[in-house]
Amino acid sequence: MNSYIALDYTDVLLASVFLFLNGALSIVLRLGLERQLAIAAVRMVVQLFMVGLLLKFLFEAASPWLTLGVALAMAGFAGREIWARQERRLAGFWGFGIGAVTMLVAGAIVTVYGLVLQIQPDPWWSPRFALPLFGMVLGNTMTGVSLGLDTLHTTISRERRAIEAQLLLGRTIREAVAPAMRVALRSGFTPIVNAMAAIGVVSLPGMMTGQILSGLDPSEAVKYQLLIMFLIGGATGLGVLGAVFASLWRLTDERHRLRLERLVTAP
Repeated sequence: MNSYIALDYTDVLLASVFLFLNGALSIVLRLGLERQLAIAAVRMVVQLFMVGLLLKFLFEAASPWLTLGVALAMAGFAGREIWARQERRLAGFWGFGIGAVTMLVAGAIVTVYGLVLQIQPDPWWSPRFALPLFGMVLGNTMTGVSLGLDTLHTTISRERRAIEAQLLLGRTIREAVAPAMRVALRSGFTPIVNAMAAIGVVSLPGMMTGQILSGLDPSEAVKYQLLIMFLIGGATGLGVLGAVFASLWRLTDERHRLRLERLVTAP
């Protein structure tokens, strides 16, 4: 079964009717969300059309350097999102760098692993396969890393006195911050754990649904979705672990002291 049902722009416009209905209800109920809905919808349309044109160009160019450049740009934007989502963040470049670098490294390792060993396109860096896979991995890793870092910084700031009391009693800095570290790691892992637990029972993931609608046999779509979820889970774990440990390294020193002056509060 290889056939698919083509959509035209009229179909897409009809699908937006319910969004207009939400906006109308917001006006009637005085929720004040109609402007936000309109801006978000316009941004979504413009961004997706731009991405579509960019991907079409990249697929035709088939350049490894252009593919690498776009992947780095994606990681840069994702790193900025991680930085912006933290109520308390590391000062200076560290606030952006730790999240961006750990996420980029984790996403790149897992994406290359999946391309070279499982999907095996020719060439392995083909933008038609590499960029969509990297984007899915990066987006989910971003959520885990941002939650892990935000939880870590908030918890350490809140529990500062308890941590310093442990240090006065002779504990090492690693022992004193271990509870905060575990809370942060659990927070970062929670989204992917919940997603894996609910997939197929509560929800059908977007990639699998899209493949089925495009005519792919459901059993084949399941294989691809399992592959993607395993890769996303692995990248999220690596990214969260790397970001939390790197941030803890920055917030402590060799003299077993907390360095909370390196944290700043988001404006």
